[in-house]
Amino acid sequence: MEVESKEWILAQYVGEGVPTSEHLKLRTSNLKITKDVLPDDHVMLRLHWLSVDPYLRAKMSSQQDGLYLSQFHLNQAVTTFGVGEVIESKHSGLSFGEIVIHPFAPVAEYCIAPASFLRKIDPDSGVSVLDYISALGIPGFAAWVGIVVLGDPKPGENVFISAAAGGVGVFAGQLAKLKGCRVVGSVGSDVKVKFLKEEIGYDEAFNYNVETDYDAALSKYFPNGIDIYLDNVGGRMLEAVLNHVNSRARIPLCGMISQYNKVWTEREGVRNLLNMVGKEVRMEGFMLASYMNRFGEFLEEMIGYIKQRKIVSEHKIYHGIESFLESFGSLFTSSNVGKVIVQVNKDAKA
Repeated sequence: MEVESKEWILAQYVGEGVPTSEHLKLRTSNLKITKDVLPDDHVMLRLHWLSVDPYLRAKMSSQQDGLYLSQFHLNQAVTTFGVGEVIESKHSGLSFGEIVIHPFAPVAEYCIAPASFLRKIDPDSGVSVLDYISALGIPGFAAWVGIVVLGDPKPGENVFISAAAGGVGVFAGQLAKLKGCRVVGSVGSDVKVKFLKEEIGYDEAFNYNVETDYDAALSKYFPNGIDIYLDNVGGRMLEAVLNHVNSRARIPLCGMISQYNKVWTEREGVRNLLNMVGKEVRMEGFMLASYMNRFGEFLEEMIGYIKQRKIVSEHKIYHGIESFLESFGSLFTSSNVGKVIVQVNKDAKA
C-alpha cells in the first residue's frame, strides 16, 4: 500500500519577521506502508497531533542566535513535538494501533521513526492525548521548570507572568497558585484578561495594549513588589519589571517572543539592570534539555494535578497539515488562547 504524505519543509532561512510561504513550503511525497521499507527497530507513524511553539522560530533563523538551537536544514521537514499512531512496526515493543509521543516529529502526515525516540501513551491513564502535548508536553514542562524549580515559590509571594494566556503561561499561573502565591498576568486582549481570571484562576490580569505604561500597571497590580517573574516576552516588559522587584526576586527567562522576529541590533535593550545588584535578584535563562533528569518528577506531579482537576488545559486547534503556516504565524499575534496545536487528520481522537 502506498500513501501520499504532505510535509512542511524550510525552503529559505528567515531573517527578520514572521515566516511566510516563501520560507515554509508544503511538499507532497509518496510513502509505502510496508515492513520492507522500515529499518530494524523503527516504526511507521500516522501523525495525529502536532505542537506549534514559538521556539521553532529560532530554528528557522538565518543565524544561530539567542536560543542557540540547531537550525533546521534547508529543504528538509521542520520538526516538532507530536503524537501519532503506529501503522507498521519493526520493533517488538511497539505494535499496530498504539499511540505514541514523538519529540522530533516532522510536520507531516506520515513518518518513519526510531523506536528509541518514542514513548507510548497509556489509553487507560485517564489523561487526554492533548494533555500530553500541552500540560505534559513542552509548555507544561517549561512552566514547571520556570515556576517550581527556578522560581522556588513560597506561599504568599507575588508572581508575575507575561504572555500569560499562552501555552506556557496558562500552566505557570496555575502552578504558582497551587504553591500558594498571588498571581498576575499580562496579555494582549480583554478577552484573555477575562479568561485568565474566570477560567484559569489568576488573581489579576491586564491588557498590555490598553495599559501601555507598563511601569504604572505594575505599580497598580504589585503594590508590594514582585517576587517571581516568569518572562516570556522580554523587551520593555522585562525592563519595567526590574523597577518593581523585591529583594532576592527570581526571574526565570523562558522566552522573549517580542524579540524573536528582530535581528539583535534592533531588539529593545534593558537599561536598569543595576536594580538586580541592589536587590540581589537572580535572573536565569533555561533550556528544557538541561532539566530532562527532572522530567519523571514533573510528569508525576502534573498527572496528579490533572487527575484531581487542579490543572486545566486550553487548546487552540488548527485543522489539517495545510494549516501549519497559519497556526505558526498566529503565535506572534494576540489571536490565540492556550496551546496551539495542529490536528493533522480529522479522525484523530483527543
